[in-house]
Amino acid sequence: MRTKVMGRTLAALGSVAVLVATAACKAQPMGADGTDGQGRPPVHVEIPQATPGSGGGGMSGAAPAAPAAALWKRGDSGPGVRELQARLRQVAWLYDGPTGTYDDLTEKAVQGFQGKRGLPQTGAVDAVTWQRLRQMTHEPGKWELYLMGGQPAAAPDARCLTGRVLCISKESRTLRWMIDGQTISTMAVRFGSQYTPTRDGVFSVYWKSRHHVSTLYDSPMPYAMFFSGGQAVHFSYDFAARGYSGGSHGCVNVRDENAIAALFSQVRTGDKVVVYR
Repeated sequence: MRTKVMGRTLAALGSVAVLVATAACKAQPMGADGTDGQGRPPVHVEIPQATPGSGGGGMSGAAPAAPAAALWKRGDSGPGVRELQARLRQVAWLYDGPTGTYDDLTEKAVQGFQGKRGLPQTGAVDAVTWQRLRQMTHEPGKWELYLMGGQPAAAPDARCLTGRVLCISKESRTLRWMIDGQTISTMAVRFGSQYTPTRDGVFSVYWKSRHHVSTLYDSPMPYAMFFSGGQAVHFSYDFAARGYSGGSHGCVNVRDENAIAALFSQVRTGDKVVVYR
């Protein structure tokens, strides 16, 4: 009897071992509440919670950083914009101006400069963009800032304050059209070079030629108003294209065709011309 009892006991113990071994590979039964009957879920999953500033996604993620404040942007104007344009010209990102007005060409030039250096291509100049540009350029001189004109006119010479006068300042490189001491219009002008200087003094317009061509240099001189020998005030295609990078053969060049067209229609033969420093 003892032998049989021990046999049954061993058999029962073997069955329990098998059940324990197989239970490790089977899903555990869940209660009606979705737990294992002891209040625990069948699978525990850790879900990291995003914290402010952690860069995590979702609604709890941090808001994107605000764009850097712009020093200058499209539509702005002033001396700062003029310096910006002069510096962009130095690094060959802008070929127009400087005009002192932040236009579409300036915006595209800034975008190109930013993209080349891995900066956000906003087209507006922030502190980082301005610092990089300054590091790559030198401070523009006066005639870099006013390469294509736009500079303020010098005070008129005393000889310009009476009558009808073309009042021309070599210092400021400007022409004032004046009648009885009042300035009617102002425009940028260019003079002769060292070897072909524009004469100083008081003269008068002795001949006007709308479609003149120089017989000496075979070059066009539209809206020519002659005042001293072969020297005249006239429109210059070269000045319009290159600004103060070039010079005349002694004439007073104007780069704004609309301005000199209006001037030509108003000036009369015999009107005074004053060229001064």
